[in-house]
Amino acid sequence: MEWVTSAVNWLNGLVWGVPMLVLILGVGLFLTIGLKMMPIRKLGLGFRLLSQGRKETDDKGDISAFNALMTSLSATIGTGNIAGVATAIAMGGPGALFWMWCTALVGMATKYAEAVCAVKYREVDDKGQFVGGPMYYIKNGLSKRWAWLATAFALFGSIAGFGIGNGTQSNSVAQALETNFHIDPLLTGIVLMLLVGAVLMGGIKRIAVVAGKLVPLMAVFYVTAGLVVLAFHASAIPSAIALVVESAYTPVAAQGGFAGAAVWAAIRFGVARGVFSNEAGLGSAPIAHASAKTNDPVRQGLIAMLGTFIDTLIVCSITGLAIILTGVWTTGESGAALTTSAFGSTLPYGNVIVSLSLVVFAFTTILGWSVYCERCVQYLFGVKAVMPFRLVFTLAVPVGAVATLDFVWLLADTLNAMMAIPNLIALLLLSPVVFRMTREYFATQQPIGEQSQ
Repeated sequence: MEWVTSAVNWLNGLVWGVPMLVLILGVGLFLTIGLKMMPIRKLGLGFRLLSQGRKETDDKGDISAFNALMTSLSATIGTGNIAGVATAIAMGGPGALFWMWCTALVGMATKYAEAVCAVKYREVDDKGQFVGGPMYYIKNGLSKRWAWLATAFALFGSIAGFGIGNGTQSNSVAQALETNFHIDPLLTGIVLMLLVGAVLMGGIKRIAVVAGKLVPLMAVFYVTAGLVVLAFHASAIPSAIALVVESAYTPVAAQGGFAGAAVWAAIRFGVARGVFSNEAGLGSAPIAHASAKTNDPVRQGLIAMLGTFIDTLIVCSITGLAIILTGVWTTGESGAALTTSAFGSTLPYGNVIVSLSLVVFAFTTILGWSVYCERCVQYLFGVKAVMPFRLVFTLAVPVGAVATLDFVWLLADTLNAMMAIPNLIALLLLSPVVFRMTREYFATQQPIGEQSQ
């Protein structure tokens, strides 16, 4: 087993090394330039379309455009926002937050392109449900010689989902409840299994309904608590932002329990944790957006790109600034414990707020990733594999709650990166289609908010 761990460690260092970070940022930057900065310029339009997306329409699809985004956010707003940001700062210093911002700014274009392709090249399965994602836009948008890329993505996604979207999430919930409320991890695992099973067996429509209610509620709860922490330290915010920018380009010296960090560490951990959090480029989110009730791929793309903005530029920024403003980033702590210290140093029951947020975020992440994993399994084995998958995925929840997951997390993190490779290649090859559809949309459509002018 030791040689397997060493091999996966080596592969992890390779796939999350310089080439991968350059590929992720490079594709995002290429798409941003090709779209003439449209995702940033049309951010307001995206939010206006989202407000319209709550309405029931006769457009083709299974879930509302709003619930498609909430399903996507249910998988992205999770441990990455609480533990991932903290780990990035603990390992790379305050400058890691700057590189997370950079990842999000170009990641909006990536997420937009993913959703456009997902809706354009989606299919209807044997049960009449809309299915899509990287494996389908590779299959239907590229020539047959690229078919192996679709299979590779589905294979990596189906395995990674059990780690990153199931085991590590249930383990985070169990640890949080045991630490703060002394609840036995096995009990947590069993209860969580029952809750997940009750939602999961109803398929994407039930998952979307639950996500549409839980995600906005918990995001507002966590963001509000974080803003209160920031408000207590409002006078120090300008200097904190200056530290973030300065640390992005200059090494940070050791201080307190912080061991110091080179510029490369800030870039590496900022980009890697940013991608882990918002999933731009991984190819997971378009699987949810492919089920949206819409006849216009560009319209859904404009809504989809909001996921990256909300996840990283809002939620992750609040977590990161809270950690820096309170000074706990120099204590030597890492992960969720660091975020808990930041909130707890300012708010009464701050540890409880972070713990409850982590529990709900992890629960919704399990639901969101179940959709992604299920679609990958369905692509590989057909509709007949869906119900057995849901059963196995549900039964895996308590296993993760009580297991030691160092290797599982390592393997899932590695497979996560390997999912991104075929997806990013496909986006580059399909970029002319995305650019053309975008030009046509804005040339022929009158955006919301301009009809009366």
